[in-house]
Amino acid sequence: MSNSDKFKISRRGLIGTTAAFAAAALAAPALAQSEASTTEMESDLSSNMRRNISSFRSLQWQPYFTNLNNGAILVDVTSRALHYWTEDGATYKLYPTSVPLTEDLTRKGRTEVVEKVVNPPWRPTPDMRVRYPDWPEMVPGGDPTNPLGPRALYLSWQYYRIHGTHDTRKIGRRSSNGCIGLYNEHILELFSYAKVGTQVLLI
Repeated sequence: MSNSDKFKISRRGLIGTTAAFAAAALAAPALAQSEASTTEMESDLSSNMRRNISSFRSLQWQPYFTNLNNGAILVDVTSRALHYWTEDGATYKLYPTSVPLTEDLTRKGRTEVVEKVVNPPWRPTPDMRVRYPDWPEMVPGGDPTNPLGPRALYLSWQYYRIHGTHDTRKIGRRSSNGCIGLYNEHILELFSYAKVGTQVLLI
């Protein structure tokens, strides 16, 4: 076998491995909910809302935080990924996320976790009530139609949350009204690590 043939095989193997990793990173851990009552959705998840995995990669915390006091969460809206570091820097987690539908709904900058809620109730914001007057005033925690899933980290910005979702089609897409969504198994894990006071940066 020539050196040229070896290069072709190695390159083909590398591409295949990269594609497999990317697909696994965004694979849904549960079946997607088919109900139309996922109230955070503003439009259907059509094929033009492609998942972005090109920038789904591990990062170092130093370019984004001066320290890891109380742990740190970095949300990269472009790559649709959430990065988490524990306070001692020993644990690093990387999760695929859903992100806001439009730039108008996207808030960037520094905030922090101010409350951790188990089975959070969902209420539409005043803007949502105007746009969608038929939406319910409240969906109780634990309800299968609750778009916040089993856990939520409330941020210091009003109405902004990092939460789970029962509609796994949202992950890896622009599909929220402003919050950051995770697979339910991922928000359960992040919830166990994060604390009130954990730093959060959205870029």
